[in-house]
Amino acid sequence: MINIPADDYVFLEKFCLDKYKFSHGDVVIFSSPTNYKERCVKRIVAMEGDYISNVNGASKVPEGHCWVEGDNSASSFDSRSFGPIPLGLIHGRVTHVIWPPQRMRKVDRRIREDGLAF
Repeated sequence: MINIPADDYVFLEKFCLDKYKFSHGDVVIFSSPTNYKERCVKRIVAMEGDYISNVNGASKVPEGHCWVEGDNSASSFDSRSFGPIPLGLIHGRVTHVIWPPQRMRKVDRRIREDGLAF
């Protein structure tokens, strides 16, 4: 599971911004759709054209958007609250935690079948 405290430093890969090359499981930093000055870190669980199950049945992720969720679903403010986000709000893909040294690691991109990260 991804757990990146606010004071950790991460490596942010921005090559993915060219033609919005994102994949399921990518951990991304994006501007909050409710407060542009706020940055969020979440995992992409659905891309444009995918369907997401919700309380109203299933919703299709619109073109140019993705669905992001936190790995701690019980307390995460994510697409389940604010809906799909425009790909243009994404600043880059988090690939590694690089500071502090005791938490240095590669960020896993895999998603379990229940939607949670490995």
